[in-house]
Amino acid sequence: MTTDSPTICALSTPAGSGALAIVRVSGPVAVTLCDRFFQPRSGVSLTERRSHTATFGRLVRDGELLDEAVATVFRAPHSFTGEDTVELSCHGSTFIQQRLLEWLIDAGARAAAPGEFTRRAFLNGRMDLSQAEAVADLIASTSAGMHRVAMSQMRGGFSDELATLRAQLLEFASLVELELDFGSTFIKQRLLEWHHGRRSA
Repeated sequence: MTTDSPTICALSTPAGSGALAIVRVSGPVAVTLCDRFFQPRSGVSLTERRSHTATFGRLVRDGELLDEAVATVFRAPHSFTGEDTVELSCHGSTFIQQRLLEWLIDAGARAAAPGEFTRRAFLNGRMDLSQAEAVADLIASTSAGMHRVAMSQMRGGFSDELATLRAQLLEFASLVELELDFGSTFIKQRLLEWHHGRRSA
């Protein structure tokens, strides 16, 4: 993604009331945008925070205290999306959730489309297409088996298998090309070895 890509925001926890809610903000101005509303108890602004650090504070705009919250900062490229990201953990009231999203959108963020955080992770090279698809499978998993397959795929298991298969096919193609060009006994022998090796694998 380029630096002029819009900053996006969305609820990362299930919709509805709950004990806690997490609002994720990702993009080039995610940290400075959240800094407008988040007043850290420590007095150290979010723009001064190192990556992968959490801080407690209050969500305030124009004198309106919305909630007490925890802000976690993830600096690019070491975040889920590969962009600067802030996750705001607040109480799970639907009013608080909607009000916070309104503040963020009023300040210049855009509501994220479904799956957009994962799409940005893919476009920024944080995961390949197989891993991106596995995120949805993991979220939708309802059994230990589904969970195990999705976790393996998300950690690159399927991609590793594809990479191994691609290397084997390239080797076979190169042997075939040599056979067509030179037709030597050695190359024929290598082709037979490759074929027998694949049958026994």
